[in-house]
Amino acid sequence: MHIDADEQLARFKSREQTPYKKYKITDDDYRNRDRWDDYVVAVGEMVARTSTEQAPWILVPANNKPWARVAVLKEVCKGLESLLER
Repeated sequence: MHIDADEQLARFKSREQTPYKKYKITDDDYRNRDRWDDYVVAVGEMVARTSTEQAPWILVPANNKPWARVAVLKEVCKGLESLLER
């Protein structure tokens, strides 16, 4: 699941303002966020090196949480349908 940098920052700020979610955000989150570009490259390399026809990576846009959940369920259903057709 992929979110963009702006969405990540918005979620961080929201967690800081929500009492029952404050524990989820730490200085490490911001430290790691400073290396966003490095993570983007690393994820690209990981996907390129490990995605196969039998086990492909499916990258799901996730800025919108409800839509992302539906997209994941659709991919799961497509995979199950593919298996049933065999």
